[in-house]
Amino acid sequence: MAAASTQPQQNECSAAYDRLAELKAFDETKAGVKGLVDAGVTQIPRIFQAPPHLLDTDDPNFSFPIIDLEGADRDPAKRKQIVEKIRDASANWGFFQVVNHGIPETVLEEMKAGVHRFYEQDVELKKQFYTREILKEYSEGVLKLGELLFQLLSEALGLRSSHLKELNCTKGLQVLCHYYPACPQPELTLGACKHEDNDFITVLLQDHIGGLQVLHRNQWVDVPPLPAALVVNLGDLLQSTGCWRRKSEQEFLWPVSSRLALHPIQ
Repeated sequence: MAAASTQPQQNECSAAYDRLAELKAFDETKAGVKGLVDAGVTQIPRIFQAPPHLLDTDDPNFSFPIIDLEGADRDPAKRKQIVEKIRDASANWGFFQVVNHGIPETVLEEMKAGVHRFYEQDVELKKQFYTREILKEYSEGVLKLGELLFQLLSEALGLRSSHLKELNCTKGLQVLCHYYPACPQPELTLGACKHEDNDFITVLLQDHIGGLQVLHRNQWVDVPPLPAALVVNLGDLLQSTGCWRRKSEQEFLWPVSSRLALHPIQ
């Protein structure tokens, strides 16, 4: 909502060899990773292989927080309970999923379908944008949800519900659509390496494939994709208050299906 920084995300996907020639050859194809998949690649190019220590996964017995927003805008008693859950999730995770957030499931599904249609088109056809109308409807829903979330977060900080809005945190929206083609060797690479979001909040819509992980108590925890749910990530700007901890995330790839993640950044 307040303008998010456009600085590159810091990550740990650095390699110990000179990749310039291979990167240049890949860039000159102008087809991206999707072009490699369409060409039938069976091995991950070295430029995309992550160091082994980054691929270690944990399977801790943690339950990722899910918060039901039903009644938050009309029932004071429920709102108080929701604020307490948001306070706890923000302090201990820096992430949570929300359900009953007010954005129709049909809009979420059409948004994902529109992005899939775009990325799966022929390279020349991609020059046309087919997702504009649904993107507008989806963005309007996210902005409305964002205002509610900032109210609840303000209250979770012990402030007036309008506090973060008065600081212009609800102004602006940046939408990123990430499409990960099916990967022949997912055990060798990451879709997105360990990083933190340098914004106020990120509202993530992921498809049924999953792959998102959150660093919690020094262990990587899977974030299960739930139908019609949205993942909320508190970014660096909001966590710089010192009340909540910075949290890292990364995204794994899966071999059979392409994966989709939409990141409206506020």
